[in-house]
Amino acid sequence: MASTRLSDIAQVYPVYIHPPISGLPANKKIYFGKVNTTMTMQKDEKQKIIETYAVHEGDTGSPEVQIAILTSRIANLTEHLKANPKDFHSRRGLQKMVGHRRNLLGYLQKNDIERYRAIVAKLNLRK
Repeated sequence: MASTRLSDIAQVYPVYIHPPISGLPANKKIYFGKVNTTMTMQKDEKQKIIETYAVHEGDTGSPEVQIAILTSRIANLTEHLKANPKDFHSRRGLQKMVGHRRNLLGYLQKNDIERYRAIVAKLNLRK
């Protein structure tokens, strides 16, 4: 078996190696494969969403921005759950995110119906 250098291995899935690689403790986790980006949102993606849906300069906390970020996270997690139908812990996280988005939409609908209609149309949330 060829020797494997840790610097050659990309981080993704923790795997216990058996037999251990020479020079590594037997219980050391190392990672193989490509970086998993399906369930996480990268910083540049989030910044692009914030710039697109910001109400004013420097806005990161308005309901529109929060709803747009949650919608992106929900879409990513939905794709993950299609590939991993028995991942019940992630499913609960998805349900919590959907509930949070629903509460934000309710707040927006109650306080400013025009902003509510605009964000729903922009994100294509209601069929």
